[in-house]
Amino acid sequence: MRTLPVGDRALLVELADGERTAAFHAELLRRRAAGTLPPVREIVPAARTVLLDGLDDPAGFAARLGGWDTPEPHARVPDTVELPVRYDGPDLAEVAALWGVPAEEVARIHSAAEFRVAFCGFAPGFGYLTGLPEAYDVPRRPTPRTAVPAGAVALAGPYTGVYPRSSPGGWQLIGTTDAVLWDPAREPAALLAPGTRVRFTAETSEATEATEAAEAAAKATSR
Repeated sequence: MRTLPVGDRALLVELADGERTAAFHAELLRRRAAGTLPPVREIVPAARTVLLDGLDDPAGFAARLGGWDTPEPHARVPDTVELPVRYDGPDLAEVAALWGVPAEEVARIHSAAEFRVAFCGFAPGFGYLTGLPEAYDVPRRPTPRTAVPAGAVALAGPYTGVYPRSSPGGWQLIGTTDAVLWDPAREPAALLAPGTRVRFTAETSEATEATEAAEAAAKATSR
């Protein structure tokens, strides 16, 4: 763990990896809820850092961190959010080729993993989810799309993400969900927050259902 001052009232804490960052972030939230954390305006986790803004004494807080007993990664397992997905994305075949599997295997592999929101960014409600083994890392598209639809489930590097609204994007699109990731009228507005566990459940797309129905009808006619 390394601490760096940011201005007069903020502190950036660097951790060894994403799992330890998640554990440290969870401990900060636990202590704040228990009333044992010094007053802080914002706690902002990222891939391997946590920013604490609005501290009265950043240097004093940094000195006390060495005596903290932070739980090991995965010591606390929060509730899991399930997101139904139609694995019908335009980049499904390309991702399958990168993984060296048939296209239908992408849905099985992706939905079998348990994900965790490492941090949020890019757009309100957009979470960077980790959980796929390193072997399934994929590059961003060489040319980003000018518009990715809301609900698109996408991959880039080690992360899975779901676009909360239509926006430009260069991630590989493998599916679609109808889940509302960001709703200002909801409390909290973001469906996914840092630390949230996520499971994707495969839905059968309408196109697949129509094809299966047609095949069943053809078989029945041929009998």
